[in-house]
Amino acid sequence: SASPPPASGTPALTVADLTTPTADAQAVFRAARVNVSTLAYVIYTSGSTGRPKGVEIGRGAASLLLKELESSGAATGEDRRVGWNASPSFDASVQQWVRLCRGDTLVMIDEETRRDPALLAAFVDTQALTDLDITPSHADPLLDLLTADGGPRPLTLLVGGEPISPALWDRLAAAHRSCLLRALNVYGPTECTVDATAGWIDRPEEPHIGKALPGLRACVLDEKLAPVAPGEAGELYLSGPRVGRGYRGRPGLTAERFVADPSGVSGERAYRTGDRCRLLPDGRLVHLGRADGQVKLRGHRIELPEIETALTRADGVAEAAVLLGEDAGGTTCLIAYHRGGDAEALRAALTAALPSYMVPSAFVAVDRFATTPSGKLDRSALSTRLAAAPGAAPDAPENGGGLDSRAATLIARVWAQVLGRSSIGPDDNFFKLGGHSLLAIKLVSRVRAELSLALPVKAVYAHPRLRDLATHIEELLAARDA
Repeated sequence: SASPPPASGTPALTVADLTTPTADAQAVFRAARVNVSTLAYVIYTSGSTGRPKGVEIGRGAASLLLKELESSGAATGEDRRVGWNASPSFDASVQQWVRLCRGDTLVMIDEETRRDPALLAAFVDTQALTDLDITPSHADPLLDLLTADGGPRPLTLLVGGEPISPALWDRLAAAHRSCLLRALNVYGPTECTVDATAGWIDRPEEPHIGKALPGLRACVLDEKLAPVAPGEAGELYLSGPRVGRGYRGRPGLTAERFVADPSGVSGERAYRTGDRCRLLPDGRLVHLGRADGQVKLRGHRIELPEIETALTRADGVAEAAVLLGEDAGGTTCLIAYHRGGDAEALRAALTAALPSYMVPSAFVAVDRFATTPSGKLDRSALSTRLAAAPGAAPDAPENGGGLDSRAATLIARVWAQVLGRSSIGPDDNFFKLGGHSLLAIKLVSRVRAELSLALPVKAVYAHPRLRDLATHIEELLAARDA
Protein backbone atom coordinates (compact mmCIF):
# COMPACT_ATOMS: atom_id res chain seq x y z
CA SER A 1 0.00 0.00 0.00
CA ALA A 2 1.10 3.58 -0.61
CA SER A 3 2.70 5.47 2.23
CA PRO A 4 0.59 8.27 3.74
CA PRO A 5 1.54 11.77 2.58
CA PRO A 6 3.73 13.81 4.95
CA ALA A 7 2.13 16.39 7.18
CA SER A 8 1.65 19.83 5.69
CA GLY A 9 4.88 21.82 5.71
CA THR A 10 7.12 18.76 6.21
CA PRO A 11 10.03 18.58 3.72
CA ALA A 12 9.89 15.28 1.81
CA LEU A 13 12.20 13.53 -0.64
CA THR A 14 10.92 10.55 -2.61
CA VAL A 15 12.70 7.91 -4.67
CA ALA A 16 11.11 9.45 -7.74
CA ASP A 17 12.74 12.78 -6.91
CA LEU A 18 16.14 11.09 -6.92
CA THR A 19 15.64 9.05 -10.11
CA THR A 20 14.10 11.90 -12.13
CA PRO A 21 15.18 15.05 -10.31
CA THR A 22 13.82 18.43 -11.23
CA ALA A 23 16.12 21.35 -11.83
CA ASP A 24 15.49 22.60 -8.30
CA ALA A 25 16.23 19.17 -6.84
CA GLN A 26 19.46 18.95 -8.83
CA ALA A 27 20.61 22.19 -7.26
CA VAL A 28 19.73 21.10 -3.74
CA PHE A 29 20.93 17.49 -3.96
CA ARG A 30 24.13 17.90 -5.96
CA ALA A 31 26.92 15.46 -5.19
CA ALA A 32 29.00 16.26 -2.14
CA ARG A 33 32.74 16.64 -2.48
CA VAL A 34 34.44 13.99 -0.40
CA ASN A 35 38.13 13.32 0.22
CA VAL A 36 40.18 11.20 2.62
CA SER A 37 39.98 13.81 5.39
CA THR A 38 36.20 14.23 5.20
CA LEU A 39 34.59 13.26 8.49
CA ALA A 40 33.41 9.64 8.51
CA TYR A 41 32.12 9.31 12.07
CA VAL A 42 32.40 10.59 15.65
CA ILE A 43 32.61 8.22 18.61
CA TYR A 44 32.57 9.49 22.19
CA THR A 45 34.89 8.05 24.81
CA SER A 46 35.20 8.53 28.56
CA GLY A 47 36.81 11.80 29.62
CA SER A 48 39.17 12.42 32.55
CA THR A 49 37.41 15.70 33.41
CA GLY A 50 33.98 14.08 33.51
CA ARG A 51 33.15 15.29 30.01
CA PRO A 52 33.20 12.66 27.22
CA LYS A 53 35.46 13.31 24.23
CA GLY A 54 34.15 13.07 20.67
CA VAL A 55 36.80 11.43 18.48
CA GLU A 56 36.63 12.47 14.82
CA ILE A 57 37.78 9.91 12.23
CA GLY A 58 38.21 10.68 8.54
CA ARG A 59 37.02 8.56 5.62
CA GLY A 60 40.51 7.68 4.49
CA ALA A 61 41.40 6.27 7.89
CA ALA A 62 38.26 4.13 8.04
CA SER A 63 38.85 2.68 4.56
CA LEU A 64 42.48 1.83 5.37
CA LEU A 65 41.42 -0.24 8.39
CA LEU A 66 39.90 -2.94 6.19
CA LYS A 67 42.98 -3.19 3.96
CA GLU A 68 45.23 -3.55 6.97
CA LEU A 69 43.10 -6.26 8.56
CA GLU A 70 43.45 -8.12 5.28
CA SER A 71 47.22 -7.63 5.31
CA SER A 72 47.40 -9.19 8.79
CA GLY A 73 45.69 -12.32 7.51
CA ALA A 74 42.63 -11.75 9.69
CA ALA A 75 40.15 -10.76 6.97
CA THR A 76 41.00 -12.93 4.00
CA GLY A 77 39.22 -15.46 1.84
CA GLU A 78 35.69 -15.65 0.53
CA ASP A 79 32.36 -16.42 2.18
CA ARG A 80 33.37 -14.87 5.50
CA ARG A 81 30.60 -14.63 8.09
CA VAL A 82 31.41 -11.95 10.65
CA GLY A 83 29.70 -11.66 14.01
CA TRP A 84 28.42 -8.16 14.80
CA ASN A 85 28.27 -7.93 18.58
CA ALA A 86 29.33 -4.33 19.28
CA SER A 87 27.10 -1.31 19.73
CA PRO A 88 27.54 1.34 17.00
CA SER A 89 28.53 3.73 19.79
CA PHE A 90 31.76 1.73 20.33
CA ASP A 91 34.63 1.70 17.88
CA ALA A 92 34.79 -2.11 17.78
CA SER A 93 31.68 -1.92 15.60
CA VAL A 94 33.68 -0.10 12.91
CA GLN A 95 36.00 -3.10 12.60
CA GLN A 96 32.88 -5.18 11.97
CA TRP A 97 30.77 -3.08 9.60
CA VAL A 98 33.70 -2.23 7.29
CA ARG A 99 33.74 -5.92 6.39
CA LEU A 100 30.66 -5.24 4.26
CA CYS A 101 32.99 -3.36 1.90
CA ARG A 102 34.70 -6.63 0.92
CA GLY A 103 31.45 -8.54 0.48
CA ASP A 104 31.48 -10.35 3.81
CA THR A 105 28.23 -11.26 5.58
CA LEU A 106 27.48 -9.58 8.90
CA VAL A 107 25.56 -11.77 11.35
CA MET A 108 23.80 -9.82 14.08
CA ILE A 109 24.31 -11.19 17.60
CA ASP A 110 21.54 -10.28 20.03
CA GLU A 111 22.35 -9.12 23.55
CA GLU A 112 21.13 -12.28 25.28
CA THR A 113 23.36 -14.45 23.10
CA ARG A 114 26.33 -12.09 23.39
CA ARG A 115 26.49 -12.28 27.18
CA ASP A 116 25.76 -16.01 27.56
CA PRO A 117 28.82 -18.16 26.65
CA ALA A 118 26.75 -21.31 26.07
CA LEU A 119 24.36 -19.52 23.72
CA LEU A 120 27.22 -17.75 21.95
CA ALA A 121 29.16 -20.98 21.38
CA ALA A 122 26.06 -22.59 19.89
CA PHE A 123 25.44 -19.47 17.78
CA VAL A 124 28.99 -19.63 16.37
CA ASP A 125 28.30 -23.15 15.11
CA THR A 126 24.71 -22.79 13.91
CA GLN A 127 25.51 -19.55 12.07
CA ALA A 128 28.88 -20.84 10.80
CA LEU A 129 30.72 -17.73 11.96
CA THR A 130 34.24 -17.32 10.62
CA ASP A 131 35.17 -14.13 12.50
CA LEU A 132 34.28 -12.98 16.01
CA ASP A 133 35.53 -9.90 17.83
CA ILE A 134 35.67 -10.56 21.58
CA THR A 135 37.21 -9.26 24.79
CA PRO A 136 39.46 -11.50 26.92
CA SER A 137 36.84 -11.44 29.69
CA HIS A 138 34.29 -13.04 27.37
CA ALA A 139 36.80 -15.23 25.53
CA ASP A 140 37.79 -16.97 28.77
CA PRO A 141 34.49 -18.85 29.41
CA LEU A 142 33.77 -19.20 25.68
CA LEU A 143 37.03 -20.91 24.72
CA ASP A 144 36.37 -24.17 26.58
CA LEU A 145 32.94 -24.45 24.97
CA LEU A 146 34.34 -23.87 21.47
CA THR A 147 37.13 -26.44 21.86
CA ALA A 148 35.37 -29.10 23.97
CA ASP A 149 34.56 -31.37 21.01
CA GLY A 150 38.17 -31.31 19.77
CA GLY A 151 37.04 -30.45 16.26
CA PRO A 152 38.60 -27.68 14.14
CA ARG A 153 36.56 -24.60 13.28
CA PRO A 154 37.15 -22.05 10.49
CA LEU A 155 36.91 -19.38 13.19
CA THR A 156 39.19 -16.44 13.84
CA LEU A 157 38.88 -14.77 17.23
CA LEU A 158 39.97 -11.13 17.22
CA VAL A 159 40.74 -10.66 20.90
CA GLY A 160 41.08 -7.11 22.18
CA GLY A 161 39.75 -4.33 24.35
CA GLU A 162 41.76 -5.23 27.46
CA PRO A 163 44.95 -7.10 28.43
CA ILE A 164 45.09 -10.88 28.00
CA SER A 165 46.21 -12.80 31.07
CA PRO A 166 49.14 -15.22 30.65
CA ALA A 167 46.86 -18.18 31.44
CA LEU A 168 44.30 -17.23 28.78
CA TRP A 169 47.09 -16.48 26.30
CA ASP A 170 48.47 -20.01 26.71
CA ARG A 171 45.01 -21.55 26.26
CA LEU A 172 44.37 -19.53 23.10
CA ALA A 173 47.82 -20.43 21.78
CA ALA A 174 47.15 -24.13 22.41
CA ALA A 175 43.86 -23.92 20.50
CA HIS A 176 45.59 -22.03 17.67
CA ARG A 177 48.47 -24.52 17.41
CA SER A 178 46.01 -27.44 17.47
CA CYS A 179 44.13 -25.84 14.54
CA LEU A 180 40.93 -25.71 16.60
CA LEU A 181 40.63 -22.01 15.79
CA ARG A 182 42.82 -18.97 15.14
CA ALA A 183 43.37 -16.15 17.63
CA LEU A 184 44.70 -12.66 16.90
CA ASN A 185 45.41 -10.12 19.63
CA VAL A 186 44.43 -6.63 18.47
CA TYR A 187 45.11 -3.34 20.24
CA GLY A 188 44.25 0.23 19.44
CA PRO A 189 42.73 3.44 20.77
CA THR A 190 39.60 4.97 19.25
CA GLU A 191 41.75 7.92 18.19
CA CYS A 192 43.65 5.69 15.72
CA THR A 193 40.69 4.02 14.01
CA VAL A 194 40.14 0.95 16.15
CA ASP A 195 43.02 -1.50 15.66
CA ALA A 196 46.55 -0.11 15.64
CA THR A 197 48.62 -3.25 16.29
CA ALA A 198 48.05 -6.97 15.86
CA GLY A 199 49.84 -10.19 16.74
CA TRP A 200 48.89 -13.84 16.34
CA ILE A 201 48.48 -15.82 19.56
CA ASP A 202 50.19 -18.88 18.17
CA ARG A 203 52.70 -19.98 20.82
CA PRO A 204 53.10 -19.87 24.61
CA GLU A 205 55.03 -16.71 25.47
CA GLU A 206 54.68 -13.40 27.26
CA PRO A 207 51.42 -11.77 26.10
CA HIS A 208 52.11 -9.03 23.54
CA ILE A 209 50.09 -6.76 21.25
CA GLY A 210 52.12 -7.51 18.13
CA LYS A 211 53.41 -4.90 15.72
CA ALA A 212 51.86 -1.78 14.21
CA LEU A 213 49.56 -2.41 11.23
CA PRO A 214 50.79 -0.93 7.91
CA GLY A 215 48.78 2.29 8.15
CA LEU A 216 50.47 3.34 11.39
CA ARG A 217 53.95 3.77 12.80
CA ALA A 218 54.60 2.88 16.44
CA CYS A 219 57.26 4.68 18.46
CA VAL A 220 58.03 3.93 22.11
CA LEU A 221 59.56 7.07 23.64
CA ASP A 222 61.11 7.91 27.00
CA GLU A 223 60.44 11.04 29.08
CA LYS A 224 62.76 13.05 26.79
CA LEU A 225 60.86 11.87 23.70
CA ALA A 226 63.82 9.74 22.61
CA PRO A 227 63.20 6.24 21.20
CA VAL A 228 63.84 3.49 23.74
CA ALA A 229 66.15 0.56 23.08
CA PRO A 230 64.79 -3.00 22.76
CA GLY A 231 63.88 -4.31 26.19
CA GLU A 232 63.14 -0.84 27.56
CA ALA A 233 59.76 0.74 28.31
CA GLY A 234 58.21 4.08 27.46
CA GLU A 235 55.02 5.74 26.20
CA LEU A 236 53.56 4.52 22.92
CA TYR A 237 53.05 7.10 20.15
CA LEU A 238 51.15 6.20 16.98
CA SER A 239 51.44 8.16 13.73
CA GLY A 240 50.30 7.73 10.14
CA PRO A 241 47.20 8.16 7.97
CA ARG A 242 44.90 6.31 10.38
CA VAL A 243 45.40 8.84 13.18
CA GLY A 244 42.12 10.67 13.79
CA ARG A 245 41.38 14.34 13.13
CA GLY A 246 41.11 15.22 16.81
CA TYR A 247 38.42 15.81 19.44
CA ARG A 248 35.22 17.45 18.27
CA GLY A 249 34.99 21.02 19.57
CA ARG A 250 38.03 20.53 21.85
CA PRO A 251 41.01 22.29 20.22
CA GLY A 252 43.01 22.48 23.44
CA LEU A 253 42.67 18.79 24.18
CA THR A 254 43.38 17.96 20.54
CA ALA A 255 46.65 19.91 20.67
CA GLU A 256 47.61 18.10 23.88
CA ARG A 257 47.08 14.56 22.59
CA PHE A 258 47.66 14.93 18.82
CA VAL A 259 51.24 16.17 18.49
CA ALA A 260 53.90 16.56 15.81
CA ASP A 261 55.13 13.21 14.51
CA PRO A 262 58.18 12.36 16.66
CA SER A 263 59.64 10.31 13.80
CA GLY A 264 60.10 13.55 11.88
CA VAL A 265 57.67 12.96 9.00
CA SER A 266 56.77 16.43 7.76
CA GLY A 267 53.14 17.47 8.09
CA GLU A 268 51.98 14.39 9.99
CA ARG A 269 50.75 14.11 13.54
CA ALA A 270 51.09 11.43 16.16
CA TYR A 271 48.69 10.40 18.89
CA ARG A 272 50.01 10.11 22.43
CA THR A 273 48.30 6.96 23.63
CA GLY A 274 49.15 7.28 27.34
CA ASP A 275 49.93 3.55 27.26
CA ARG A 276 53.26 2.25 28.50
CA CYS A 277 54.85 -0.45 26.36
CA ARG A 278 58.07 -2.42 26.27
CA LEU A 279 59.77 -2.81 22.92
CA LEU A 280 60.87 -6.36 22.07
CA PRO A 281 63.96 -7.01 19.90
CA ASP A 282 61.82 -8.05 16.91
CA GLY A 283 59.66 -4.91 17.08
CA ARG A 284 56.66 -6.42 18.84
CA LEU A 285 55.19 -4.55 21.80
CA VAL A 286 54.30 -5.67 25.32
CA HIS A 287 51.54 -3.56 26.88
CA LEU A 288 52.40 -2.54 30.45
CA GLY A 289 49.31 -0.51 31.40
CA ARG A 290 48.34 3.13 31.57
CA ALA A 291 50.40 6.11 32.62
CA ASP A 292 47.28 8.00 33.81
CA GLY A 293 43.86 7.37 35.32
CA GLN A 294 42.44 5.43 32.39
CA VAL A 295 41.63 1.72 32.66
CA LYS A 296 40.09 -0.98 30.49
CA LEU A 297 37.30 -3.12 31.92
CA ARG A 298 35.58 -5.83 29.89
CA GLY A 299 36.55 -4.01 26.69
CA HIS A 300 35.38 -0.55 27.77
CA ARG A 301 37.77 2.38 28.05
CA ILE A 302 37.08 4.14 31.35
CA GLU A 303 38.51 7.33 32.83
CA LEU A 304 38.41 6.82 36.60
CA PRO A 305 38.28 10.60 37.25
CA GLU A 306 34.98 10.73 35.35
CA ILE A 307 33.42 8.32 37.86
CA GLU A 308 34.99 10.21 40.76
CA THR A 309 33.51 13.46 39.45
CA ALA A 310 30.05 11.88 39.34
CA LEU A 311 30.50 10.58 42.89
CA THR A 312 31.50 13.95 44.32
CA ARG A 313 28.40 15.51 42.74
CA ALA A 314 26.19 13.16 44.75
CA ASP A 315 24.62 14.33 48.00
CA GLY A 316 26.82 14.06 51.06
CA VAL A 317 30.05 12.97 49.34
CA ALA A 318 33.08 14.99 50.37
CA GLU A 319 35.78 12.93 48.66
CA ALA A 320 35.90 9.88 46.43
CA ALA A 321 38.41 7.61 44.74
CA VAL A 322 37.76 4.81 42.26
CA LEU A 323 40.20 1.97 41.58
CA LEU A 324 40.36 -1.00 39.27
CA GLY A 325 40.67 -4.03 41.53
CA GLU A 326 39.42 -7.55 42.14
CA ASP A 327 36.47 -8.96 44.00
CA ALA A 328 36.77 -11.88 46.41
CA GLY A 329 36.61 -14.33 43.52
CA GLY A 330 39.45 -12.67 41.62
CA THR A 331 37.24 -11.03 38.98
CA THR A 332 38.35 -7.58 37.85
CA CYS A 333 35.94 -4.86 38.94
CA LEU A 334 35.63 -1.19 39.87
CA ILE A 335 35.81 -0.30 43.57
CA ALA A 336 34.56 3.09 44.78
CA TYR A 337 35.84 4.54 48.06
CA HIS A 338 33.83 7.47 49.38
CA ARG A 339 33.85 9.80 52.38
CA GLY A 340 30.24 10.65 53.10
CA GLY A 341 27.12 9.51 51.31
CA ASP A 342 25.09 6.30 51.37
CA ALA A 343 26.24 3.38 49.24
CA GLU A 344 22.81 2.49 47.88
CA ALA A 345 22.04 6.13 47.07
CA LEU A 346 25.40 6.48 45.34
CA ARG A 347 24.81 3.35 43.27
CA ALA A 348 21.44 4.73 42.19
CA ALA A 349 22.93 8.15 41.36
CA LEU A 350 25.73 6.67 39.26
CA THR A 351 23.35 4.27 37.52
CA ALA A 352 21.32 7.29 36.41
CA ALA A 353 24.35 9.35 35.37
CA LEU A 354 26.78 6.86 33.81
CA PRO A 355 26.79 3.83 31.49
CA SER A 356 26.31 0.56 33.37
CA TYR A 357 29.91 -0.57 32.81
CA MET A 358 31.13 2.53 34.70
CA VAL A 359 29.09 1.85 37.84
CA PRO A 360 31.41 0.35 40.50
CA SER A 361 30.67 -3.15 41.75
CA ALA A 362 31.56 -2.19 45.32
CA PHE A 363 31.14 1.00 47.38
CA VAL A 364 33.36 1.28 50.44
CA ALA A 365 32.73 4.04 52.98
CA VAL A 366 35.79 5.50 54.73
CA ASP A 367 36.09 7.95 57.60
CA ARG A 368 39.06 9.64 55.97
CA PHE A 369 41.53 9.14 53.14
CA ALA A 370 45.25 8.74 53.70
CA THR A 371 47.32 11.47 52.08
CA THR A 372 50.79 11.67 50.59
CA PRO A 373 53.48 13.98 52.05
CA SER A 374 52.39 16.59 49.49
CA GLY A 375 48.83 16.43 50.82
CA LYS A 376 47.28 14.53 47.89
CA LEU A 377 44.98 11.55 48.28
CA ASP A 378 47.16 8.45 48.59
CA ARG A 379 45.64 5.86 46.25
CA SER A 380 48.32 3.32 47.09
CA ALA A 381 46.86 3.08 50.61
CA LEU A 382 43.53 1.82 49.24
CA SER A 383 43.05 -1.90 48.80
CA THR A 384 42.51 -3.20 45.27
CA ARG A 385 41.26 -6.58 46.51
CA LEU A 386 37.97 -7.15 48.29
CA ALA A 387 38.29 -9.94 50.85
CA ALA A 388 34.50 -9.92 51.17
CA ALA A 389 31.87 -7.68 49.73
CA PRO A 390 31.41 -4.57 51.86
CA GLY A 391 28.25 -4.30 53.81
CA ALA A 392 27.75 -8.05 53.94
CA ALA A 393 24.74 -9.19 55.89
CA PRO A 394 25.27 -10.75 59.32
CA ASP A 395 25.53 -14.51 59.55
CA ALA A 396 22.29 -16.15 58.56
CA PRO A 397 20.87 -19.57 59.36
CA GLU A 398 22.14 -22.44 57.24
CA ASN A 399 18.91 -22.51 55.27
CA GLY A 400 19.70 -19.05 53.84
CA GLY A 401 17.56 -16.88 56.08
CA GLY A 402 14.16 -18.50 55.59
CA LEU A 403 14.73 -19.91 52.11
CA ASP A 404 13.84 -23.59 52.34
CA SER A 405 13.46 -24.71 48.73
CA ARG A 406 16.11 -26.68 46.91
CA ALA A 407 16.74 -23.87 44.43
CA ALA A 408 16.82 -21.15 47.09
CA THR A 409 19.38 -23.00 49.19
CA LEU A 410 21.57 -23.60 46.15
CA ILE A 411 21.29 -20.00 44.92
CA ALA A 412 22.15 -18.61 48.35
CA ARG A 413 25.25 -20.78 48.51
CA VAL A 414 26.40 -19.98 44.97
CA TRP A 415 25.74 -16.26 45.41
CA ALA A 416 27.85 -16.29 48.57
CA GLN A 417 30.66 -17.99 46.65
CA VAL A 418 30.75 -15.78 43.57
CA LEU A 419 30.08 -12.53 45.45
CA GLY A 420 32.41 -13.31 48.35
CA ARG A 421 29.79 -12.68 51.02
CA SER A 422 29.32 -14.42 54.34
CA SER A 423 25.57 -14.85 53.79
CA ILE A 424 22.72 -13.94 51.48
CA GLY A 425 19.19 -12.84 52.32
CA PRO A 426 16.02 -13.72 50.38
CA ASP A 427 15.44 -10.14 49.24
CA ASP A 428 19.04 -9.39 48.28
CA ASN A 429 19.62 -8.13 44.74
CA PHE A 430 22.48 -9.76 42.83
CA PHE A 431 23.63 -6.56 41.16
CA LYS A 432 23.27 -4.37 44.23
CA LEU A 433 25.58 -6.78 46.05
CA GLY A 434 28.29 -6.14 43.44
CA GLY A 435 27.28 -8.62 40.76
CA HIS A 436 28.07 -7.90 37.11
CA SER A 437 27.98 -9.66 33.75
CA LEU A 438 30.97 -11.93 34.33
CA LEU A 439 29.80 -12.96 37.80
CA ALA A 440 26.36 -13.66 36.32
CA ILE A 441 28.06 -16.05 33.88
CA LYS A 442 29.86 -17.79 36.77
CA LEU A 443 26.62 -18.04 38.72
CA VAL A 444 24.71 -19.57 35.83
CA SER A 445 27.53 -22.01 35.01
CA ARG A 446 27.49 -23.40 38.55
CA VAL A 447 23.70 -23.69 38.65
CA ARG A 448 23.74 -25.49 35.30
CA ALA A 449 26.37 -27.94 36.56
CA GLU A 450 24.63 -28.72 39.86
CA LEU A 451 21.05 -28.93 38.60
CA SER A 452 21.64 -30.04 34.99
CA LEU A 453 19.36 -27.18 34.05
CA ALA A 454 19.66 -24.98 30.96
CA LEU A 455 19.37 -21.73 32.89
CA PRO A 456 20.01 -18.73 30.60
CA VAL A 457 22.12 -15.80 31.77
CA LYS A 458 19.22 -13.47 31.02
CA ALA A 459 17.33 -15.07 33.94
CA VAL A 460 19.69 -13.34 36.38
CA TYR A 461 18.87 -9.97 34.79
CA ALA A 462 15.14 -10.69 34.70
CA HIS A 463 15.11 -11.97 38.32
CA PRO A 464 17.96 -10.20 40.18
CA ARG A 465 16.35 -10.75 43.61
CA LEU A 466 17.32 -14.11 45.15
CA ARG A 467 13.75 -15.05 46.07
CA ASP A 468 12.53 -14.37 42.53
CA LEU A 469 15.38 -16.22 40.84
CA ALA A 470 14.82 -19.23 43.11
CA THR A 471 11.12 -19.28 42.22
CA HIS A 472 11.96 -19.08 38.52
CA ILE A 473 14.41 -21.99 38.81
CA GLU A 474 11.83 -24.08 40.69
CA GLU A 475 9.39 -23.46 37.83
CA LEU A 476 11.99 -24.53 35.25
CA LEU A 477 12.77 -27.68 37.25
CA ALA A 478 9.08 -28.54 37.55
CA ALA A 479 8.56 -28.09 33.81
CA ARG A 480 11.61 -30.21 33.03
CA ASP A 481 10.61 -33.05 35.35
CA ALA A 482 6.92 -33.05 34.44
